[in-house]
Amino acid sequence: MHNVIFALDGAMRVLVVGLLFGAGLPAVFALGVRALAHGDGGGTESNPEAPHLLGKVLALAYGDGSGTDVNPQAPHLLGKVLAYLAFAVVVGGVLLGLTVIVASGLGKELTFDGGVPTFVDE
Repeated sequence: MHNVIFALDGAMRVLVVGLLFGAGLPAVFALGVRALAHGDGGGTESNPEAPHLLGKVLALAYGDGSGTDVNPQAPHLLGKVLAYLAFAVVVGGVLLGLTVIVASGLGKELTFDGGVPTFVDE
């Protein structure tokens, strides 16, 4: 029975890490994109002031035909701040994953003793 508990504990750890990096980071990235759209004034996919051609085409196709946004909104600073924070979390997660891979290839192990990531010999 003791071995079953150890096996379930290991499976749960793998599940949590898999959800965190397998689905968690893309979800945080998606929330960042959504927050960035809100930060640009919402509905930026049909914003003709957008610096890309697709925004103008969508405004003509789905707007009132004048090429202007049907429902213009003011930009929100909070949306941009939250978006950049979400993108920073994603970049940090990717860099942490790469660091673990490189460290194991060099015969080192990445530990967080004292809260600071350090390399130690395996």
